[in-house]
Amino acid sequence: MTKTNSASEISYEDARAALTEVVKSLEAGGISLEESLALWEKGEQFAATCRTWLEGAQNRLDSAAE
Repeated sequence: MTKTNSASEISYEDARAALTEVVKSLEAGGISLEESLALWEKGEQFAATCRTWLEGAQNRLDSAAE
């Protein structure tokens, strides 16, 4: 998984890759509930980062189209 201090400090591609790894880990199972919750929270952060990047790109496209 990508090692950073904050999910908001990484690129879209890195956040998406990290989110994919979180999902794989959760789907594989074999971890405690506490570990699953921690992974879920990280996944939420990475998903929010992806969403922010995509919203920014959409805003730039909308501005260019005007």
